[in-house]
Amino acid sequence: MLTTTKKQKVIKEVAIHKDDTGSAPVQIAIISKRIEELTKHLKTHKKDVHSRRGLLQLVADRQKHIKYLQKKDPKAFDTVAKKLGLKNKTA
Repeated sequence: MLTTTKKQKVIKEVAIHKDDTGSAPVQIAIISKRIEELTKHLKTHKKDVHSRRGLLQLVADRQKHIKYLQKKDPKAFDTVAKKLGLKNKTA
C-alpha cells in the first residue's frame, strides 16, 4: 500500500511546481509507484487474482496518461520517463 509519506516523496520528485499534485507527470509517477508495490505483492501471493486485476487496471490507466502526455507535451514525457525509468516509445 502506498503510504502518505511515500506518495509525498514521489510527488516531490516529479512535481512541476510547489502545489502540483494532479498534473499528468505526477499521476504517472504515483501510478508507477503503486504498480511497483503491487508487483512485489503478487510475487509472494501468486493466487491473489483480485490484486492482479487491479494491477492490470493500473497499467492501463498509466498507459492512458502516458499517451496523453506524449501527445500534449513530449518534452515533459521524456523527462518523466527518464526519472521513473519508463520505456520511451516515441515512434
